[in-house]
Amino acid sequence: MARLLMRSDFRNCIATQIRMASEQLGELGKGAGKGGGGGGSVREAGGALGKRGAAQEESYFRQKEKEQMEALRKHHEEEIAHHKKEIERLQKEIDRYKGKIRKLKHDD
Repeated sequence: MARLLMRSDFRNCIATQIRMASEQLGELGKGAGKGGGGGGSVREAGGALGKRGAAQEESYFRQKEKEQMEALRKHHEEEIAHHKKEIERLQKEIDRYKGKIRKLKHDD
């Protein structure tokens, strides 16, 4: 249960950060964003260089987000495999105990 809550919090955190970042950008490459920060000298300069820098930055963060999502997907797949193995192990234990019960009933 704790893992489920942690995963949910992680997703919400990423979504919030993306949403906040997109609201503060303003128009890419057109100088400072809405957040009050300068956004760096390249963005402040504006023009084609500012637009190119902003586009590269956006591309970089999209790639990072893609990598994070892939890592999260892989983690979930590993968790599923682990739990399937655990289910198989527990099912064997159940079958073993059922066999013991049958043997006890048969011996009576």
